Amino acid sequence: MFDPVMLGSAAVLVLFVFVLFVASRCVRYVGNNRVAVVEKLWSGAGSITDGLIALRGEAGFQPEVLRGGYHFFFPFQYRVHSQSLVTIPQGQIGYVFARDGAPLGPTQTLASNARTADFLDVRAFLSGGGQKGPQRTILREGTYAINTAQFVIITRDRIHGLMLNANDGDLFDQMQTLIAARGGFESVVIKDSADQIGIVTVHDGPALNADHIIAPEVGTDQADATTFHNSFQDPEKFITAGGRRGRQLQVLVEGSYYINRLFATVEMVAKTVIEVGHVGVVISYTGNDTADTSGDDYRHGELVARGSRGVWSAPLLPGKYAFNTYAGKILMVPTTNFILKWESDTIGQHKFDENLSEVSLITRDAFEPTLPLSVVVHIDYRKAPLVVQRFGDIKKLVEQTLDPMVSAYFKNIAQKKTLIELLQERSDIQQQAGEEMRAKFSAYNLEMQEVLIGTPRASDGNQQIEKVLQQLRERQVAEERVTTYEKQRIAAEGEKALREAEARANQQTAITQSELSIIVRENEGKAALRQATQQAEQTRTLAKAESERVRILGEGEAARMIALAAADAERITKTGLATAETIARQAEASGGAHNQLTRQIVERLAEALEKSGVDIVPRIQISTGGDNPAAGGPLAALIGMMLGEKGKDMLAAEAPSEPAQTH
Repeated sequence: MFDPVMLGSAAVLVLFVFVLFVASRCVRYVGNNRVAVVEKLWSGAGSITDGLIALRGEAGFQPEVLRGGYHFFFPFQYRVHSQSLVTIPQGQIGYVFARDGAPLGPTQTLASNARTADFLDVRAFLSGGGQKGPQRTILREGTYAINTAQFVIITRDRIHGLMLNANDGDLFDQMQTLIAARGGFESVVIKDSADQIGIVTVHDGPALNADHIIAPEVGTDQADATTFHNSFQDPEKFITAGGRRGRQLQVLVEGSYYINRLFATVEMVAKTVIEVGHVGVVISYTGNDTADTSGDDYRHGELVARGSRGVWSAPLLPGKYAFNTYAGKILMVPTTNFILKWESDTIGQHKFDENLSEVSLITRDAFEPTLPLSVVVHIDYRKAPLVVQRFGDIKKLVEQTLDPMVSAYFKNIAQKKTLIELLQERSDIQQQAGEEMRAKFSAYNLEMQEVLIGTPRASDGNQQIEKVLQQLRERQVAEERVTTYEKQRIAAEGEKALREAEARANQQTAITQSELSIIVRENEGKAALRQATQQAEQTRTLAKAESERVRILGEGEAARMIALAAADAERITKTGLATAETIARQAEASGGAHNQLTRQIVERLAEALEKSGVDIVPRIQISTGGDNPAAGGPLAALIGMMLGEKGKDMLAAEAPSEPAQTH
């Protein structure tokens, strides 16, 4: 049988040996997903005298790390610090802080990795001259077995490092916060759709000279490709190529960039977009001083070649430009026609006229109207740099030059015109102003296209101008009424003509028939006229022949009649002579010519009374002669008168003429 005392002593001895074995830490296991930092507690070589890492076997943190598996140590000599592997997620960046190494130079803010950037080999890092402090080189995606006693790795999610002092955690937390504020744990991504560029500010390297306000580009014109810094992603090459700290002239365009934000920060700004109808005049704050290209006749400043300091002689045409707005500025100059309006309540699209107002005038008849006007201006794109160099920008040109010039011009015009003339001669004034001001504008490298004059307005509280305008309006209304009445008269006449045309159209059939009838009758009349003409001609011919015949017959008859007349005259003469002789004898027989006449009158009176049936003796007799029968009454008086007065005439008429004496 076993002695219980001996068994208990053996168990205690075994337990003691086990505890001693564990306490000696001579055997350590490291998981495959971890790394172990070895700290030597004592050494025959003594303690390290400089730095943190024991490169020569001294007591202290050893440069080499332990990977997965069992590891055997001399008892009570080593302490093993198990740490997780450093993992950088995809698309993220890890920052390295070295606790041991050479000190930084006076111009450095980050440790140089020009000779070594192997953070997995601490011995090689320190032997190669690696510097302590935050490193210029960053860690990209992946898993790293890093000695976290020498290197502290700062990522977005955690800090990988062996905290040696109580305040180490606060120190690295501050670094993590600073990097996160700069967006330093992610790459710089510039998308096409964003239309942005990255302005880079470098925080490491030599300082700028006093002649520069922005660091010039480096590396892009170097023949040796190793000097090219790959868009600030390789800080060492940037410094080697002569890069300087400060805001950089070179910008970042579309793409992804893994930049150490402790080395350089990136500010996103919009691209410079020059719209169609504009050009961009560049005023560069950096570059070399070059010769003037403006020419000998230009005395308002110098124009320089592109890339030089000053106003570039060649403007930027429409498009998008990755222009560093800290290195200069671009003034947009419209190349299309733009309108400047001298109206206080109207602002143009370009806002060059936002401080312009109506021109105050004084007319010849002492009225004080205000004149709104518009001027259409064009700037030749090739002359845009000249305009900018001369005036600074377009708005200054408008306010300091064009406004006083245009106002003074129209003030001079108004002083020579009355208010009525100013209103009625607006078109002539506008044409004259366009011709004269075009020459004035050309002296400022501008092209004046048109001057548009508005209606003069009364200033506030001025009723006299309103009265004049009212009179003009009334006059115009009267003229319009006259025109309206004339139009109405013309319309009435037109309506009358329309009604007549409609009536004529309604009677068109009858009119057509009547017109045809008229034509038929005209044709018949023409036929009858022609027939009558022919008949008249025939009649004239016959009449002419008949006339000739009658003439011949008449001439014969006349000769016959002359002969007969002569014979008859001879007979009458002889008969008259015989009758006269007979009468003479009768008168002589009757007691004279007087008695002969009385007898004839009585005979003829008796004949007349007999034929008329008048009573010779009236049935009622009224006597006015009294008792004297010898008075004879009216009849006797009548007979006596007739016998006395007429008898002589009858005798004279009937008395034969005294025969001509014949010899």
